[in-house]
Amino acid sequence: VQLQASGGGLVQAGGSLRLSCAASGSIFRINAMGWYRQAPGKQRELVATITSSGSTTYTDSVKGRFTISRDNAKNMVYLQMNSLKPEDTAVYYCAAEVKKNVMVRASNYWGQGTLVTVSS
Repeated sequence: VQLQASGGGLVQAGGSLRLSCAASGSIFRINAMGWYRQAPGKQRELVATITSSGSTTYTDSVKGRFTISRDNAKNMVYLQMNSLKPEDTAVYYCAAEVKKNVMVRASNYWGQGTLVTVSS
C-alpha cells in the first residue's frame, strides 16, 4: 500500500491550499484517513481525521479553517486549508488505516509528506 500526498507549496498568509492524498496498492477497505503535520523543531501532530462514513475531527487550531474530505471510490483524502497562517507552516503527512484483504487486520500507512509554507 502506498500513499502519495501532493498539493503543498508556498502561500501568503490568508491564502488557501488544497492537499490531496491517493492510496494505491492492495486495498480491500480503508477505514479512517487523516492528515498530520510536523513543524520544524516540533512533534508531529494530528490535524484532521475522517472515517469511512464521513465523520470528521479537527485539532482546535484549524477548526473553521480546514476541511477534510474523502472520495472512497478513488481512495483519496483531501485537506482544504483556508485562511492560512504562518504557524500552519509544516510538512503535512496523510495517513490511512488500510485493510488489505478480508483475512488480515487493518494497518496504518503513511504518505511521504508535502511541505506547506505560509509567509507573513
